[in-house]
Amino acid sequence: MASPRLETYCCPNRDAATQLVMNFQPEVFCGVCIGSASISLLLTILQLLPKKGQSPRKMPKASSSSTILLLISICDILGGLGMIFRSSVWLGFPDFIANISVVNRTNVWPSAFCVGSAMWIQLLCSAGFWWLFCYAVDSYLVVRRSAGLSTIVLYHMMVWGLAVMLCVEGIALLYYPSLSSCENGLEHAVPHYITTYAPLLLVLVVNPILFRRTVSAVASLLKGRQGIYTEHERRLGTEIQIRFFKIMLVFVICWSSNIINESLLFYLEMQPDINETLLKNIRSAALITWIIMGVLNPMQGFLFTLAFYGWTGWRVDLKWRKREIPWESMSSSTVGENAYPSPVNYQSNIHDSKKVSTADSQQTDEAISMLSEGNTSGDDRLTRSSPIYQGW
Repeated sequence: MASPRLETYCCPNRDAATQLVMNFQPEVFCGVCIGSASISLLLTILQLLPKKGQSPRKMPKASSSSTILLLISICDILGGLGMIFRSSVWLGFPDFIANISVVNRTNVWPSAFCVGSAMWIQLLCSAGFWWLFCYAVDSYLVVRRSAGLSTIVLYHMMVWGLAVMLCVEGIALLYYPSLSSCENGLEHAVPHYITTYAPLLLVLVVNPILFRRTVSAVASLLKGRQGIYTEHERRLGTEIQIRFFKIMLVFVICWSSNIINESLLFYLEMQPDINETLLKNIRSAALITWIIMGVLNPMQGFLFTLAFYGWTGWRVDLKWRKREIPWESMSSSTVGENAYPSPVNYQSNIHDSKKVSTADSQQTDEAISMLSEGNTSGDDRLTRSSPIYQGW
């Protein structure tokens, strides 16, 4: 699971609330993390592998949105591997873990493992949050004809730049002046918690707004295509809305326990003595949500693939099939070049306007197909390509 308490535990003078959750049945907790992360990892990879009976979907233009979805799954897989590794070491080498609490200048490996594994998990989870935010932005821009494959480079710069910057900044402030002598008190740890939860809260607050605006833009786009809103177009709009709802539902299910747990631990930290009898229910709630985090956080990868693509089946096709990569982007510059015909004469204007109408209709279909991909049903799902082919 992912929590700023993992990094805080690396300090020898850690706070009492962190000590409470990290020392609560560590064998059981690590076993839960390993089991949940392993199941999610295997099922996520199964979801992404190509399946028999499916042919690669031929999309006229490359989709940055589908690439982002695959990158989110990759972040979840790498983060899950970090959780499995950390929990396995925790279970298999208790003496090694016990040295984390000892200020030992001759053996720095326990502290290095504690900080390194916690940073790896936080970095990958933070990158996954930023990619999810980019997906919401890209979905809106695609409908508005302002995004395409060219923007994926900008997304990479933003995601990895912000994820690394926030992670390093939070860790530096947490371990100031040094790892062996972290500052006491809650104040020095607050920046670390803010840098950890800022991208999570951004997705919780901003993504629903962007998704709602995208759904409204899709409805306007479908109406403007032929001037009417048929049952088929209404169904497409509903499929896109359901897809966005499933994405946010999975996110809330997997990460709401983290927010609740952190709120409870902060409340305990502000008390003079967290072992008071009056705080028993608060302590119990914090420990329960801590275990829930160990179950739900690693499961995000698999649940997201269900929200993105639906269930892709068990029949894996191990024969790799080459797919032609369409390098044309969907940038607005292409639209701009085709959308305004040069007024040479009346006949050319008519001819160009027909081409513009055809191009706009084609781009509308592409935008809708990208957003609704993975939400088809019945026989249409049999012809859908595996996620590993999409967007590359």
